[in-house]
Amino acid sequence: MGVTLTWIAHATFKLSDQAIVYIDPWKLHLEDTADVVLLTHAHYDHCSPEDVSKIAGDETIIVGPEECASKFLLNFRPAVSGAKLTVGNLELTPVPAYNVEKQFHPKEKGWLGYVVELDGKRIYHAGDTDLIPEMASLKRLGIDVALLPVGGTYTMTAEEAAAAANEIEPKLAIPMHFGTIVGGTSDAEQFKQLCRVPVEVLSPGSHLTL
Repeated sequence: MGVTLTWIAHATFKLSDQAIVYIDPWKLHLEDTADVVLLTHAHYDHCSPEDVSKIAGDETIIVGPEECASKFLLNFRPAVSGAKLTVGNLELTPVPAYNVEKQFHPKEKGWLGYVVELDGKRIYHAGDTDLIPEMASLKRLGIDVALLPVGGTYTMTAEEAAAAANEIEPKLAIPMHFGTIVGGTSDAEQFKQLCRVPVEVLSPGSHLTL
């Protein structure tokens, strides 16, 4: 079988295998029930209570920075960079995500990306971030899939995201955070051209099995 990864759009992904995991659900048009919802930070397009409510059941666990906790009544587990979490059969390593020379995502906020371990696969969702020094440590983890923002303005540009992918050396890199608020398919294609690792450019709603 393996893990099925679906790019919904923007920074929203679904992982499904022994558990159903949503990352940064936003603008959902589906009926589903998640086991775990991961939130990277408090911005409306990443921490959307309206969208979480569409996929949250009584047992759904919501994981995110403490800043997001007040938006949810039940089953919230705060996450801090470097403090591993086990949620069911899911192993999570929260990692830093921040801007270096712009102020949209300040480092002091403690906002996050995640390394998700599911069914023997390590999937890195970078969150909203620039190319940051902490990414160098991800190479030793053996990342299977890196989900990297390429749209620029608020996050990495295509060039910066490619530099991140080339440093992390995942088995596969997938561009995200384009095609909605900022960035377009040209950014995703430029990212692919600049990467020295395999790249899959997904279209919204498409999926692949890892």
